[in-house]
Amino acid sequence: MALTVSRLASFGFQALNSPFKKAESLRPTKIKGVNMELSLTQPDDWHLHLRDGDLLEAVVQHSANHFGRAIVMPNLKPPVTTTAAAVSYRESILKAFPTKSDFTPLMTLYLTDNTHPNEIKLARESGVVFAVKLYPAGATTNSQDGVSDLFGKCLPVLEEMIEQNMPLLVHGEVTNSEVDIFDREKVFIDTILRPLIQKLPQLKVVMEHITTEDAVRFVESCSEGSVAATVTPQHLILNRNALFQGGLQPHNYCLPVLKREIHRQAIVSAVTSGNKRFFLGTDSAPHERKRKETTCGCAGIYNSPVALSAYAKVFEEAGALEHLEAFTSFNGPDFYGLPRNTAKIKLIKKPWKVPEYYTLEDGGQLVPMFAGQTLDWFPSTLT
Repeated sequence: MALTVSRLASFGFQALNSPFKKAESLRPTKIKGVNMELSLTQPDDWHLHLRDGDLLEAVVQHSANHFGRAIVMPNLKPPVTTTAAAVSYRESILKAFPTKSDFTPLMTLYLTDNTHPNEIKLARESGVVFAVKLYPAGATTNSQDGVSDLFGKCLPVLEEMIEQNMPLLVHGEVTNSEVDIFDREKVFIDTILRPLIQKLPQLKVVMEHITTEDAVRFVESCSEGSVAATVTPQHLILNRNALFQGGLQPHNYCLPVLKREIHRQAIVSAVTSGNKRFFLGTDSAPHERKRKETTCGCAGIYNSPVALSAYAKVFEEAGALEHLEAFTSFNGPDFYGLPRNTAKIKLIKKPWKVPEYYTLEDGGQLVPMFAGQTLDWFPSTLT
């Protein structure tokens, strides 16, 4: 990562050419003077929700603006349970770009009680499927078709994943209604994940969007290269107070739910330490405003437009900018056994205001993380 100081008379960002009718362009405040720049190897997003249909077309460019690749989650309706469905979904994603893009979606399969080991072979042979996602049934959005009995019904599939070197991506929460929602991750580690690693130590596992000190300690206790974790902007910056400050805040509601400050601090310490087991995964999860601000609001935070700014904020405040590039750009591809990107992207230390919302073609609104707020790091286009 190169850290430079330069004089910039002005710096602009091309307005998004997209399905938004009146989406404000992401423009930094135009300032003359000295500005700090970070030059990073182009990052990848190792946990992304793109949805489908009109919403897919509305959000995909935000990820493509800054990320080279993304692991795309399969929890659609119906879920992406077969290689054929993954290939079809990938084609839909590529067609959704308003202009030619080098953005590469890395597809995943949705694990169910009925997944057959042969499907894992087909997935590996396809060249476009890179992982399998475990959703405990009922854990989050569109997870009703998820796994009900991992050890009883999925062991043959997991063993085939070892043979095919196919990682298991884990939504690490139990769904037993008797377990407090703030304890679901810890209980999952103790009752499912740790026994799974002990039974199948050769299985590569990514614990997605970790939220607790318990998850940090578990990942750190495992062999490097066998178990890793993605970390979101929201779980690095927000604690559970953010759900209730000034009234109920539906746009800060996600699953796994935000946790206590001690957990946030533990995650910050882990990712800013330079530990290779942790890497960028936004868990950006778009829902229209009307589906968030309702009697039963959807879980998910839309952060793709602001993710890199948020990560830079965290690393700067921790005095660890020297570790930012490894977290955003190296640790993920190294774990997946993929080449690192060669393109570069700049982060400019220059304030810019996040739009209050993006207006969709049908008149709906999409509210991003940090809506209406000013952020200090502005991500440029590729260099």
